[in-house]
Amino acid sequence: MIYFDNSATTKIEPSVLATYDKVATEIWGNPSSLHKMGDRAHQLLEASRRQIADLLGVKPHEVFFTSGGTESNNLAIKGTAIQKREFGKHIITSSVEHASVANAFNNLENLGYRVTRIPVDKEGRVNVNDLRNALDSDTTLVSIMGVNNEIGSIQPINEISDLLENYPTIQFHVDNVQALGKNIWDQVFTPRVDLTSLSAHKFHAPRGIGVLYKKDGKLLTPLHDGGGQEKGLRSGTENLPAIAAMAKATRLLLENESEKAERENAIKEKIINYLQDKPGIDIFSPISDKFAPHILCFALEGIRGETLVHTLEDQDIYVSTTSACSSKTADEASTLVAMKVDDSIATSAIRLSFDETNTLAEADQFIKVFDKIYNHFAKINHLGEN
Repeated sequence: MIYFDNSATTKIEPSVLATYDKVATEIWGNPSSLHKMGDRAHQLLEASRRQIADLLGVKPHEVFFTSGGTESNNLAIKGTAIQKREFGKHIITSSVEHASVANAFNNLENLGYRVTRIPVDKEGRVNVNDLRNALDSDTTLVSIMGVNNEIGSIQPINEISDLLENYPTIQFHVDNVQALGKNIWDQVFTPRVDLTSLSAHKFHAPRGIGVLYKKDGKLLTPLHDGGGQEKGLRSGTENLPAIAAMAKATRLLLENESEKAERENAIKEKIINYLQDKPGIDIFSPISDKFAPHILCFALEGIRGETLVHTLEDQDIYVSTTSACSSKTADEASTLVAMKVDDSIATSAIRLSFDETNTLAEADQFIKVFDKIYNHFAKINHLGEN
């Protein structure tokens, strides 16, 4: 079995699962309880927070635990919009955001907020000048993803940060769910970033747990009312086994990070070298410092993406059609559509996404299998014929 769908979710690392099991069976007290079992749980909760903060290079009180990337994104976006509504109701995002960001903006627009969606170029990247022109006195929030989840393009977060230095009252959110552990953190997380979102199941930790980084001094309106956990920002009893497991997974992820990213890039490059000269193949994730090393999106013209996904599945190779969160909906290939890729090609796109457990031998096997598939469909569609 070859699993090339790691941007959708990853397999839990065995030692991370062991940490989850140990905490779940031995430290089951509520961190808010006053007795010693509760205190033991609280101590582990805060130790996990400190570890993640140290690994991210931030302060422990800037790390908040959520249920994952979707909640972190919604809390950052809606929490900012509500908190700052008396100062302005203009909010800005890009046209290629993950559904959890795009739909949060859609909902705020329905509530009377004014939304500007910045277009992207042929690489799926926003132009900082477009953002500059969109800013006005009512702008309270800018939310631009770090790494696109469909094609892997890296947004110009450093340049956006430089621009927003002149607008200190605007809160800057970056969805970094696809960025951690890919040796590009300095491109997507800067001192000007006020809020950033992470999701643990993208790096071999359990599902249902994530992080929202909130810079010290920045204010958000909580979306959950309850017992006041997470300094009142995110009420609800903390998922301590998953939090401890996420802390361990974060540490493991960032060990030898550059070597892991190089291996992922080598797999991507090997497959691109095979694909690039084949008629009817369109590659949207080139080898470039503007693209993350672990995502490869391409299309085989004339064949719908879901057909190719299931054909590969029959050979025990698992990939996806662009984002797993939208691949079963009408939002499929939304990034490619925003890039003005023809619909007939956009709907033929598939996404391969690698992690440190994948190998060049798997790339070789993928190429061997895909070559047979390509030749079959090329003959049907007369690809390469004059």
